[in-house]
Amino acid sequence: MDALTRRKFLIASGVVGGAALAAGSAWTLRDIFDTATWDDRPGDAKTLVLVTLYGGNDGLANVIPYADKAYAPARHELAYKPEEVLKLDDTLGLNPGLAGLKRLYDAKKLAIVRGVGYPKPDHSHFRSMDIWQTAQPDQPGNTGWLGRWLDTFGGDPRHAVSFEPVLPPLLAGTTTAGAAVPVSGLALPGGVKPEMLTALGKPSDGESPLQARAARAFADLVEVDALIHSVDESGASDEASSSSGTATGGRSDLKTQLDLVARCVEAGVATRVFSVSLGGFDLHAEERNSQEILLKLLDGALTGFAERMARTEAGRKVVVAVYSEFGRRVAANGSDGTDHGTASNMFILGSPVRGGLYGEQPSLADLDNGDLKFTTDFRSVYATLLRDVLDADPERILGYKTPLEGIL
Repeated sequence: MDALTRRKFLIASGVVGGAALAAGSAWTLRDIFDTATWDDRPGDAKTLVLVTLYGGNDGLANVIPYADKAYAPARHELAYKPEEVLKLDDTLGLNPGLAGLKRLYDAKKLAIVRGVGYPKPDHSHFRSMDIWQTAQPDQPGNTGWLGRWLDTFGGDPRHAVSFEPVLPPLLAGTTTAGAAVPVSGLALPGGVKPEMLTALGKPSDGESPLQARAARAFADLVEVDALIHSVDESGASDEASSSSGTATGGRSDLKTQLDLVARCVEAGVATRVFSVSLGGFDLHAEERNSQEILLKLLDGALTGFAERMARTEAGRKVVVAVYSEFGRRVAANGSDGTDHGTASNMFILGSPVRGGLYGEQPSLADLDNGDLKFTTDFRSVYATLLRDVLDADPERILGYKTPLEGIL
């Protein structure tokens, strides 16, 4: 395709707006793969994959205190019987939808941190998520905790990548921000074929750098679309998309996102932090079935990713951390669901992890107006990830210096 035709297409086509945006502010997958040639990653450097579960994941439906006498009376129809759970010990068990995580736990590659929360908890999705993403419980600021880490690391956005249409606040720093790499299926205007976009991505003589990058974004759309469609999504994703969770953020294609992370890790990119998400956990009604569907989707995506990472040297340096903005209230509501709560669990998994139970299990008999009292400050988990995965000073970034010991 000649340069004149290319320029006309860039200016006049129905998809030029998205490509221009990608050239000016967003990043492409190819930009991330380009960092594989950089020589700024120590040989022992680990990679952090942060999984955000939007909506308020019900911790008591994940790690179930099946032997607690107060559990079944509080949960009514939502309660699991002892014979239904995947037992971790004589008191706790995992949801039956988390069979893969149970295997990782038995292999000592899954750490479960219990009772994670913060002082003076907030029941608002947005306020609580701001607190978790900024790591500033007293007064959320304008920077995310990983954005502040990026400020100290040198500032190139591609060291911290989000596969989201919009960069999450947690990757926004004071002087820089991470790279948002939007990934979704390819929707083309009438008459435009993928082969045309691939041709547009080839260099032409006389183009300015900005035009060249905008054109390259077209070819990247085709490449990303091919990667997405190469992932064998399970049927659970279709079921999850019809769950009764409200729209509180996150995506439904966690397996696809983690597949792209895996390809980046295997390619040896310079990225040290990846951010991915799964939404739909705000289950105020008919929770049990919908929650189990979502947990099966989460379980399949996480365990498939962990098993794939365990097969390569680079993958064996990957640590995955999973969190949500809050848990749910202890008692079920009148609609067989649960309302916004406080403390919950975090999952940390991967080859470098020393699996087991960490933190104190919150009491079901000693509640704060119907909510669990947190026993582990979430900043202690972040401090561990900063120190032991990203080789950073937690106090400098968090103003908090007490990591959990033993997990990594």
